[in-house]
Amino acid sequence: MKYDFDNPIDRRGTYSVKHGFAAAGKPDDVLPLWVADMDFLTPPCVTEALAETIKHGIYGYSVPDSGYYEAVQGWFLHRFGWRTEREWFLITPGVVTAIYMAIRALTEPGDGIVIQQPVYHPFEHSVRNTGRKLLVNELLYDGVRYSIDFDDFEQKIKQAGLFILCSPHNPVGRVWTRDELSRMAEICLQNNVVIVSDEIHQDFVYAGHRHHVLAGLDPGFADITITCTAPSKTFNIAGIHHSNILISNMEIREKYAKECAGCGLSMAGLMGIVACRAAYERGEEWLEELISYLDGNMALIREFLQSRIQKIKLVDPEGTYLAWLDFRELGLPVKELDGMILQKAKLWVNNGAMFGMGGVGFYRVNTACPRSVLQEGLNRLASVFGD
Repeated sequence: MKYDFDNPIDRRGTYSVKHGFAAAGKPDDVLPLWVADMDFLTPPCVTEALAETIKHGIYGYSVPDSGYYEAVQGWFLHRFGWRTEREWFLITPGVVTAIYMAIRALTEPGDGIVIQQPVYHPFEHSVRNTGRKLLVNELLYDGVRYSIDFDDFEQKIKQAGLFILCSPHNPVGRVWTRDELSRMAEICLQNNVVIVSDEIHQDFVYAGHRHHVLAGLDPGFADITITCTAPSKTFNIAGIHHSNILISNMEIREKYAKECAGCGLSMAGLMGIVACRAAYERGEEWLEELISYLDGNMALIREFLQSRIQKIKLVDPEGTYLAWLDFRELGLPVKELDGMILQKAKLWVNNGAMFGMGGVGFYRVNTACPRSVLQEGLNRLASVFGD
């Protein structure tokens, strides 16, 4: 491999949320495998581009140029076959911000919004914090793989004005098929429901699976979809706060842009522009090596649990770098599990309950770290829960 993902990087004292033990009230010796950023160096092409910008010494108001849009559009076309237009783009500080803007722009307090739990917890927060009605289409789990309850989905959509889709899905790791996406979109189309499609994990897909951009499947689907993307997860630049939101429907785009303007979101940050362009122009080789490395980390978890902790099961991920672990066979109350994981195993992971009731008994583990760190985490789990 050309790039070194095995070298542990000390992130303490760097304002890292993931490693801020004292601020979170966690023990000093806890191993953080929780929030979804990576413990790998950002690709050199991004670091070099940022360094050149810093060297210039002036960091004033900035707007993307044609080269920026060519880089982003080229990435979508090359990797997903999705052809986009310049006028579809709006830039926000992040996908969560974009979801709030969509809710405020397109719905009213009391309107129904559908989400599919267990799912990324800001989805639920965005609905509740804006006074909308939460409609949960609970994902089905057969002990091996998650699927969509389409009968329930259709009933919920009939009561809604908006659907927030997670694709690929965080935390369960599903990469939705073309047929699944098309069926959901058709139901939304028939009921005049706009889709906010969070595709931030689109670049992390494992062999045998393919990410389909929902808006790229059919012009009719594109007409009701707000596609939320960002280089942040892919290239480990979440702290730069930069997302590309694409809306082909002019009426929806104008409402959305008006809401953004009303909140003072009018310009992109210079570093975000520079980092995003560099990543999409020159970061693909680094990404391909990273995905291979992450696949090896998932294999390590799979094999370790099968040999050392058979009562904890890995829900085999099709995408993302987040492992979704099923602890239910241990038969322990969640509060007791939490205490054992944090105080005895000294691991900081995400309790699945935060993603909805369907996540109770599960835990989300961030595998985007050097293999030696992941191995240490697994050894700590085995010391407490091992067979």
